[in-house]
Amino acid sequence: MPKPKNKKFWNFKALNEKTGELTLYGEISNETWWGDEVTPKQFKEDMDALGDIDVLNVYINSPGGDVSAGQTIYSMLKRHKASVHVFIDGLAASMASVIAVAGDTVTIPRNAMMMIHNPSTRTWGNAKDHREAADMLDKVCESMIEAYLGKVTIDREKLVEFLDAEKWLSADECLEYGFADEIEETKQVAACLDKEVLGRYKNT
Repeated sequence: MPKPKNKKFWNFKALNEKTGELTLYGEISNETWWGDEVTPKQFKEDMDALGDIDVLNVYINSPGGDVSAGQTIYSMLKRHKASVHVFIDGLAASMASVIAVAGDTVTIPRNAMMMIHNPSTRTWGNAKDHREAADMLDKVCESMIEAYLGKVTIDREKLVEFLDAEKWLSADECLEYGFADEIEETKQVAACLDKEVLGRYKNT
């Protein structure tokens, strides 16, 4: 029986001629073995379709997901000429937190959270294969660190400590450490707390 196609985890909408809106809800996906996931290529096509906007409002409620897709989306948002304003509606965990710090401003409600941690993967093979995978993870982690350091007010040592600990950040902590620029009142939006997805994280 064929596997049903997954829906996009994003939605772009033109609010007016100069303002666009992006909603990032759900797990950040890339291509899978089934070949039926939406991809960053489609993401860029949808974003470009907004036209010559000056402001892009981004709403995030995501447990994270694929590293390469998340890094690509982060880079697209950072390169965009529009002012990017990020709003964390419920949860910005793992790669979703990297995308969040692409915002020129980041707003988080009092009942929302962020989570940051080191990247992980599964490998199969001999010792050489595992060493190559570990080297790759080190490079991925370094790129994530650089993304965070472009936004946060803590130093590299403290950031690495948070990543090693799989740090869950309250709204107040996000503001204190520079992951967010302002706190807004509680929002009635349910966080993406899918047990299967969040079960991958050690501190849930």
